Amino acid sequence: MKKIYAYLLFSVLVLLANPMFAGNPDRQGEAGANQLLINPWVRSAGLHTMNTASTTGSEAMFLNVAGLSRINKTQIQLSHTRYLSGADININALGFAQRVGKGGTFGISLVAFDLGDFDYTTEDNPEGTGAVFSPSFFNMGVSYAHLFDNKVSVGVTTKFVSETISNARASAFAIDAGVQYVSGPQDNFKFGISLRNVGSKMRFSGEGLSKALPNPGPFTYNNTYYERSTAYELPSQLNIGMSYDWVLGRTSRLGFVANFTSNSFSRDQVGGGLEFSLGQNFALRAGYKAELDKSEGDLEATLDNGFAGGFSVSVPLKKDTKSRLSIDYAYRTTDIYNGIHNIGLRIDL
Repeated sequence: MKKIYAYLLFSVLVLLANPMFAGNPDRQGEAGANQLLINPWVRSAGLHTMNTASTTGSEAMFLNVAGLSRINKTQIQLSHTRYLSGADININALGFAQRVGKGGTFGISLVAFDLGDFDYTTEDNPEGTGAVFSPSFFNMGVSYAHLFDNKVSVGVTTKFVSETISNARASAFAIDAGVQYVSGPQDNFKFGISLRNVGSKMRFSGEGLSKALPNPGPFTYNNTYYERSTAYELPSQLNIGMSYDWVLGRTSRLGFVANFTSNSFSRDQVGGGLEFSLGQNFALRAGYKAELDKSEGDLEATLDNGFAGGFSVSVPLKKDTKSRLSIDYAYRTTDIYNGIHNIGLRIDL
């Protein structure tokens, strides 16, 4: 019966995706909150976010929440990202995952963007008022995933998304859902599908949209008028991926991942990657992502198409236990600036 529920959720994801992704690249630029598409997690960044089928642990809450359930007991993860190195954009992320009951896992993720300081300008002071402000982009997710007999896992995430400046803000709620299927004599083959960022529209409001204008009547005083901003949608996304592992010796593996990403407000993407793991102590990753129908010098193309790579080093915290401390690093090439650097710390208990 539990497997039937998992397959039903899988079918619902496919049915929901069909009408949602009937758009085309002409809609590019119509969505907002595109920070939801920036991956702050290190291991999946090293594979260029192509591991929908094999992502696990707390970082799975970004790409495919079904992988959240594949942890030992408790996992804590910290990540720092230098986005477009040289642009002074930093991303900090915290992930926490905890097994609950038989097969269930509860997770929380927090992602905050540091965009730096900007000069405060007005119509009367286009060169600046001398004041500065710092935009705040923040999203928080609460997730639950369930593993059925180590073969099928399903998960759901509810996210709160916020964009704020000193005098205006916008917020929305979104839902992610995903399924992973594992098969083979040594769990070699994996398949995954995830639907991300399906939620309410965002609309800016606040004092920043107000304006004092002269009263149109005979009396000389100002009235305050509030402008209504246009609502915009979230960047919904469908991912379909697979992976296959070749077992090398007793503990080493070479894994291949492939992925197709359908974006509702931009071009589709395809890619793949390789991950070599030497037991639990070391892993090396490389990935490549391409945007379909991209032309040379296309100014509307995604910034981080191309190559990615990374590695992990892990050591046990105690002898004869599964508790481990891991350090992860990833780098992604970009068309402008000096790439994207990710570094993270993982604690598995």
